[in-house]
Amino acid sequence: MTQVSVIMGSNSDRELGEKTTKTLEQFNIQYTLHVISAHRNPQALTQHIQTTPAQLFIAIAGLSAALPGAIAAQTIRPVIGVPKNAQLAGLDALLSIAQMPPGVPVATVGIDNPTNAALLAAQILALNDPQLAEKLHQYREKRART
Repeated sequence: MTQVSVIMGSNSDRELGEKTTKTLEQFNIQYTLHVISAHRNPQALTQHIQTTPAQLFIAIAGLSAALPGAIAAQTIRPVIGVPKNAQLAGLDALLSIAQMPPGVPVATVGIDNPTNAALLAAQILALNDPQLAEKLHQYREKRART
Protein backbone atom coordinates (compact mmCIF):
# COMPACT_ATOMS: atom_id res chain seq x y z
CA MET A 1 0.00 0.00 0.00
CA THR A 2 1.27 3.46 -0.88
CA GLN A 3 2.21 5.41 2.24
CA VAL A 4 3.63 8.56 0.65
CA SER A 5 2.74 10.35 -2.55
CA VAL A 6 5.70 12.36 -3.83
CA ILE A 7 4.58 14.98 -6.32
CA MET A 8 6.85 17.21 -8.38
CA GLY A 9 5.56 20.31 -10.10
CA SER A 10 7.58 19.61 -13.24
CA ASN A 11 10.23 17.31 -14.67
CA SER A 12 12.88 19.88 -13.72
CA ASP A 13 12.25 18.77 -10.11
CA ARG A 14 13.18 15.14 -10.85
CA GLU A 15 16.58 15.24 -9.10
CA LEU A 16 14.95 16.29 -5.83
CA GLY A 17 12.18 13.74 -6.35
CA GLU A 18 14.69 10.94 -6.75
CA LYS A 19 16.59 12.03 -3.63
CA THR A 20 13.30 11.94 -1.75
CA THR A 21 12.46 8.44 -2.90
CA LYS A 22 15.98 7.19 -2.20
CA THR A 23 15.54 8.17 1.45
CA LEU A 24 12.04 6.67 1.62
CA GLU A 25 13.48 3.41 0.23
CA GLN A 26 16.05 3.31 3.06
CA PHE A 27 13.12 2.93 5.45
CA ASN A 28 11.08 0.58 3.22
CA ILE A 29 8.36 3.20 2.88
CA GLN A 30 6.04 2.57 -0.03
CA TYR A 31 5.64 5.60 -2.31
CA THR A 32 4.52 6.81 -5.68
CA LEU A 33 6.30 9.51 -7.66
CA HIS A 34 4.37 11.82 -9.98
CA VAL A 35 4.81 14.98 -12.02
CA ILE A 36 1.60 17.00 -11.68
CA SER A 37 1.59 20.75 -12.07
CA ALA A 38 -0.84 22.71 -9.90
CA HIS A 39 -1.03 25.31 -12.67
CA ARG A 40 -0.89 23.31 -15.89
CA ASN A 41 -2.99 20.34 -14.81
CA PRO A 42 -5.09 21.16 -11.74
CA GLN A 43 -7.74 18.55 -12.62
CA ALA A 44 -5.15 15.75 -12.60
CA LEU A 45 -3.86 17.00 -9.25
CA THR A 46 -7.34 16.94 -7.74
CA GLN A 47 -7.97 13.48 -9.16
CA HIS A 48 -4.74 12.18 -7.68
CA ILE A 49 -5.40 13.70 -4.25
CA GLN A 50 -8.90 12.20 -4.18
CA THR A 51 -7.87 8.71 -5.28
CA THR A 52 -4.46 8.01 -3.77
CA PRO A 53 -4.37 5.81 -0.68
CA ALA A 54 -1.22 7.65 0.49
CA GLN A 55 -1.22 8.74 4.10
CA LEU A 56 0.73 11.91 3.35
CA PHE A 57 2.17 13.99 0.55
CA ILE A 58 5.60 15.39 -0.21
CA ALA A 59 5.37 18.21 -2.75
CA ILE A 60 8.47 19.57 -4.50
CA ALA A 61 8.11 22.97 -6.12
CA GLY A 62 10.05 26.02 -7.19
CA LEU A 63 9.18 29.45 -8.56
CA SER A 64 5.65 30.22 -7.31
CA ALA A 65 5.73 26.95 -5.34
CA ALA A 66 1.94 26.67 -5.34
CA LEU A 67 1.90 22.86 -5.42
CA PRO A 68 2.13 22.13 -1.67
CA GLY A 69 -0.62 24.63 -0.87
CA ALA A 70 -2.81 23.37 -3.69
CA ILE A 71 -2.55 19.88 -2.25
CA ALA A 72 -3.13 21.01 1.35
CA ALA A 73 -6.24 22.93 0.32
CA GLN A 74 -7.81 19.66 -0.85
CA THR A 75 -6.96 17.22 1.94
CA ILE A 76 -6.58 16.88 5.69
CA ARG A 77 -3.62 14.52 5.24
CA PRO A 78 -0.20 15.99 6.07
CA VAL A 79 1.64 17.83 3.30
CA ILE A 80 5.38 18.43 3.40
CA GLY A 81 6.70 21.08 1.03
CA VAL A 82 10.20 21.04 -0.43
CA PRO A 83 11.16 24.43 -1.87
CA LYS A 84 13.45 24.24 -4.89
CA ASN A 85 16.13 26.73 -5.77
CA ALA A 86 14.78 27.82 -9.14
CA GLN A 87 14.98 31.62 -8.71
CA LEU A 88 16.05 34.04 -5.97
CA ALA A 89 18.18 31.31 -4.33
CA GLY A 90 14.97 29.43 -3.56
CA LEU A 91 13.73 32.07 -1.12
CA ASP A 92 10.65 32.75 -3.24
CA ALA A 93 9.67 29.08 -3.08
CA LEU A 94 10.48 28.82 0.63
CA LEU A 95 8.31 31.78 1.51
CA SER A 96 5.46 30.64 -0.75
CA ILE A 97 5.36 27.25 0.97
CA ALA A 98 5.90 28.49 4.52
CA GLN A 99 3.43 31.39 4.40
CA MET A 100 0.21 29.43 4.05
CA PRO A 101 -3.03 30.99 5.27
CA PRO A 102 -4.47 29.91 8.63
CA GLY A 103 -6.29 26.60 8.36
CA VAL A 104 -4.20 25.25 5.46
CA PRO A 105 -0.93 24.09 7.03
CA VAL A 106 2.04 22.82 5.06
CA ALA A 107 5.15 21.53 6.81
CA THR A 108 8.18 23.09 5.15
CA VAL A 109 11.76 21.86 5.01
CA GLY A 110 14.85 23.69 3.84
CA ILE A 111 15.53 24.71 0.27
CA ASP A 112 16.64 21.73 -1.85
CA ASN A 113 16.41 19.42 1.20
CA PRO A 114 14.27 16.46 0.15
CA THR A 115 16.07 14.18 2.60
CA ASN A 116 14.53 16.05 5.52
CA ALA A 117 11.11 15.84 3.85
CA ALA A 118 11.44 12.06 3.58
CA LEU A 119 12.68 11.82 7.18
CA LEU A 120 9.78 13.94 8.41
CA ALA A 121 7.39 11.68 6.51
CA ALA A 122 9.03 8.67 8.15
CA GLN A 123 8.64 10.26 11.58
CA ILE A 124 4.94 10.90 10.97
CA LEU A 125 4.40 7.33 9.79
CA ALA A 126 6.43 5.97 12.72
CA LEU A 127 3.81 7.28 15.13
CA ASN A 128 1.79 4.17 14.23
CA ASP A 129 4.62 1.83 13.21
CA PRO A 130 7.04 0.66 15.95
CA GLN A 131 9.34 -1.04 13.43
CA LEU A 132 9.73 2.17 11.47
CA ALA A 133 10.32 4.07 14.70
CA GLU A 134 13.14 1.66 15.53
CA LYS A 135 14.69 2.17 12.08
CA LEU A 136 14.61 5.92 12.65
CA HIS A 137 16.33 5.53 16.03
CA GLN A 138 19.02 3.40 14.40
CA TYR A 139 19.43 5.97 11.62
CA ARG A 140 19.92 8.75 14.16
CA GLU A 141 22.40 6.70 16.19
CA LYS A 142 24.42 5.93 13.07
CA ARG A 143 24.41 9.62 12.05
CA ALA A 144 25.59 10.60 15.52
CA ARG A 145 28.67 8.41 15.13
CA THR A 146 29.77 9.93 11.81
